[in-house]
Amino acid sequence: MGLFKASPNLPKPMAYALLAGMWCGLLGGVVGLLIGLSVYPPTAWAAVLEVGIPAALLGFVGGLLAGAARLFMDSGRGAKPRH
Repeated sequence: MGLFKASPNLPKPMAYALLAGMWCGLLGGVVGLLIGLSVYPPTAWAAVLEVGIPAALLGFVGGLLAGAARLFMDSGRGAKPRH
C-alpha cells in the first residue's frame, strides 16, 4: 500500500491512526486559524491550538478504529495480518 511505505513496521491500526491524526490536526489548525483571524487576530494562534488539537485527537481515534476494522476484515478473509 502506497500510503504506508514510510513506516512498514507499524501495525495497521497505528499507521491509520497516525495518518488520520496528522491530516485532521492539519485541517483543524487551518480552520482554527481562519476562525481566529475573523474573531480576534491577535489571539489567532490560540484558536489554531484550540481547534487543531481536538481535531487531531479525534482523527487519531477514528484512524485507530478504522485500522482495527481493516485488520479485522483482512484477518476474516484469511489474509495474513501485518501485526
